[in-house]
Amino acid sequence: MNRHAMFKDLTEGFGPSGYEDDIRKLMIGYLKPNTEVSTDKLGSVVGYHQGSNPEGPKVLITGHMDEVGFMVKQVTKQGYIKFLPVGGWWPQVLLSQRVKVRTRKGDFEGIIGSKPPHMMKEEERKKPPEMDKLFIDVGVAGEKGAKNIDARPGDPIVPIGDFRSLENGVLAAKAWDNRIGCAIVAEVAADLKKGLADHPNRLYLAASVQEEVGLRGAKTLAGLIQPDIAIALDVSLAHDTPGGDADAVEKFGSGAAILVSDSTMIPNIKLRDFVIDVAEAEKISYHLTSLRGGYDTGAIHTTNAGVPSLALGLPSRYIHSHVSAIYEDDYVALLKLVKAVVKRMDAAKLAEITDFS
Repeated sequence: MNRHAMFKDLTEGFGPSGYEDDIRKLMIGYLKPNTEVSTDKLGSVVGYHQGSNPEGPKVLITGHMDEVGFMVKQVTKQGYIKFLPVGGWWPQVLLSQRVKVRTRKGDFEGIIGSKPPHMMKEEERKKPPEMDKLFIDVGVAGEKGAKNIDARPGDPIVPIGDFRSLENGVLAAKAWDNRIGCAIVAEVAADLKKGLADHPNRLYLAASVQEEVGLRGAKTLAGLIQPDIAIALDVSLAHDTPGGDADAVEKFGSGAAILVSDSTMIPNIKLRDFVIDVAEAEKISYHLTSLRGGYDTGAIHTTNAGVPSLALGLPSRYIHSHVSAIYEDDYVALLKLVKAVVKRMDAAKLAEITDFS
């Protein structure tokens, strides 16, 4: 597997929440050679692999397919597109950025409009733009021109951002949140006939939908699989840029992120400590962190009688924008950790993790 080619395909792919079809096709292609692939009724995809123990733990490893994007709200008489955010956006990062609008007639590029400072009053310059005042210019002139692209309410829109390799192992792209989790799932699947062939579990490698709008795909996935253990893969936040927290451990080069808390879940402590022990035994670079926000495990861990769950990630810069960045060594550390956990998890460890007596 050519890792950078995979990164390019995944990050440049079109896949806002609710419109993950293109990414799902990619993930099915990555999963099919080594797993039994199925989907749930919301559109999440999962590949199943039977390990050496037919009665081993049902282990779910998942990353969400969707990216933050937009949706057409209306087309004005002048031919501009008014839009709604899909997922969390700060309006200031949108001005003058390129987007792709998908309609029944195909994909059309546009620009999110930005008023020049020459046209602004002094008080306007001091305020961030309001989302409902923004618009997309697709190069049409008037209502007649707008009909050429046939945009209608509900049509999806994504940022345009090419995959780029910068200096010193830094990789830039849109949608690292969360095509990084998809990439890890794909690489674990590719190793199922090699180093991971004899893992002792019933392994489910999944890519969920609609995480950015409420962890919805994770809920249906958990209902379908009913896992014994769940790990969600996603990005976390680097603090090593100007204005960041100088005391924070999370920075490029700090390895895999093990989440001790987020807004939706406090992880199973025994599972967390097991993963820490695995990282240290395997000499894998890692750090402990927390996040104001939530991962798919927020929906999974309260399914049925409860699922011991943990979120893992890696430091990223500038997420929920047209371009974000990761450090490839951190990706390698996260991949090694996930593989090691899959190999070391077994029925005895599950019994220990779920013993609350």
